[in-house]
Amino acid sequence: MNCKITRNAANVLRRELDKPENADQKLRVFITHSHGDHAHYGMDLGKPTDKEELVSTDKGIDVLLTKGEELLDGVKIDYLYFPKEGFVITNPSKGNHGEH
Repeated sequence: MNCKITRNAANVLRRELDKPENADQKLRVFITHSHGDHAHYGMDLGKPTDKEELVSTDKGIDVLLTKGEELLDGVKIDYLYFPKEGFVITNPSKGNHGEH
């Protein structure tokens, strides 16, 4: 399984993960719903379950992904400031390049 986090997203996520109340939490990316050959994604913080795989990224942030979930393999987490500020999760490796 693969996951990419952009520099902007890593900076915002690191600030949240470094809070004392999140010391034992991991970033989780999940599918909110899927249709056809693509999915919509969400994320939260939580503790690993036996149904998840912990994936290391080049930004030093580990991400929990559901084992065997093909539409999660290759997700990209970005943080945009324009046109509106917030996280954007896509999976370019599966042809999902953004919201529609």
